[in-house]
Amino acid sequence: MADFEWPWQYKFPPFFTIQPNLETRKKQLEAWCSLVLTYQRHKKSYSLDVTEAQTSPLFHNKAINRKLTLDAIYTILDELKKRGHVEYTDKVRKQCLVMWRTPEEWGKLIYSWVSANGMNNTVCTFYELTEGDATTNEEFHGMEKWLLVRALRTLEAQGKAALMDDGVKFF
Repeated sequence: MADFEWPWQYKFPPFFTIQPNLETRKKQLEAWCSLVLTYQRHKKSYSLDVTEAQTSPLFHNKAINRKLTLDAIYTILDELKKRGHVEYTDKVRKQCLVMWRTPEEWGKLIYSWVSANGMNNTVCTFYELTEGDATTNEEFHGMEKWLLVRALRTLEAQGKAALMDDGVKFF
């Protein structure tokens, strides 16, 4: 991923070992959480296979011959889970959903687009929102349906939208 800009820590070998000092570890986890979310956002990827992740460029810097252990990856993913950005999809924690924005943040972004385009009191299909020509330049273009529905449910809870079978009415 030549066009992805890695943070300076990525080239620093100790970054790939969870640090024992609590203050250092806190800063390290903050940097890792930010890196995971930025990387997933760049790839427009909403899921992660934990086993495969260990050999991906995200957790394995071949240039300095360093990679995170599986335990370290779980430490980072568990921190992201606490923050509402990761959700495991199986009991053995091998697959997870990664939300670089929370459903609430996505809902706000979608509703801002709806309002800016005068689409209040209209109905949109899920396809129009995530694949339509009108949203090509929007960050939510290409969003997976499960996350779109969660984002729209946050708007529904606020009285700003009503979900339908394969669409939504905005208020």
